[in-house]
Amino acid sequence: MLASGTRVGPYEVISWLGAGGMGEVYRARDTKLHREVALKTLPPDLARQPERLARLKQEARILASLNHPGIATLHGLEESDGGVPVLVMELVEGESLAERLRRGALPWREAVMVAHQMALALQAAHEKGVLHRDLKPANIRLTPEGRVKLLDFGLAKAVRKAAVDSRLDTDTLPHSDAGAVLGTAPYMSPEQARGQEADRRGDIWAFGCVLYEMLAGKRAFAGATYSETLVAVLDREPD
Repeated sequence: MLASGTRVGPYEVISWLGAGGMGEVYRARDTKLHREVALKTLPPDLARQPERLARLKQEARILASLNHPGIATLHGLEESDGGVPVLVMELVEGESLAERLRRGALPWREAVMVAHQMALALQAAHEKGVLHRDLKPANIRLTPEGRVKLLDFGLAKAVRKAAVDSRLDTDTLPHSDAGAVLGTAPYMSPEQARGQEADRRGDIWAFGCVLYEMLAGKRAFAGATYSETLVAVLDREPD
C-alpha cells in the first residue's frame, strides 16, 4: 500500500480510496497542475505476477484510446519506485451504483437516466473496438452532478472493430483468456460463464443485469456460491 505523502512522479498520495480484483486506487495531488487525481496500481503481491502487470498496461492503452464523458479519463502513466506501472486517472467523486443500490431500488426515472448514460458510454467504447467485460454496479460511478462514469477497464479487451460484433477472447476470478471464466458471476453472459468467446453482446447482457437490479432492487442471477451463481446464469430465468 502506498503511504500518504508517497511521491509518484509529480503526484503526491493523499489517501487510499479502495481496492478490487484489478488493483488499488489512491487519491493524489498533482503538484504541477494543482488538481486531485486518482492513481491506480497493483499491490506488491500482484505486482510480481507478469499477467497482472500486462493487464494493467493494457488497461492504460485501452483508456488512452477512449474519449467520452461517460468514461473516466486517463491523464497519464507513471511508475512507482519499484517499477510498477501507475495509471493517473480522472478523480470521479460521488458513489458507486453498488453503494446506491444498498439503499434499495432506484425510482424508474432515475434508473432510466443511469441506464441511458451507461449505454452511451458502452456504445462509445464498442465503436473504438473496446469490450469492457466486467460491467457491474461497483464499476459504475454516480457523480454529485448526476453524471454516470464507467470505471475499471482492467478486464477490457481491445479487438479489431469488425470483431466487436463477433468475437471476444473471452465475485472476479484469476484472469487468463483462452477458456477462462472472466468477469463477475452475477453479470456474466452465458458465454462468459462457459469460458467461451463472446462479443459485445456480453456487455449488453451485463447492462441488462444492471438495469434489472436498479429496478428490482435485487440481482437477476444469484447463488450462495460463485459456482451456484454461474449455474443460475446458465439455467434459470430472473424472477
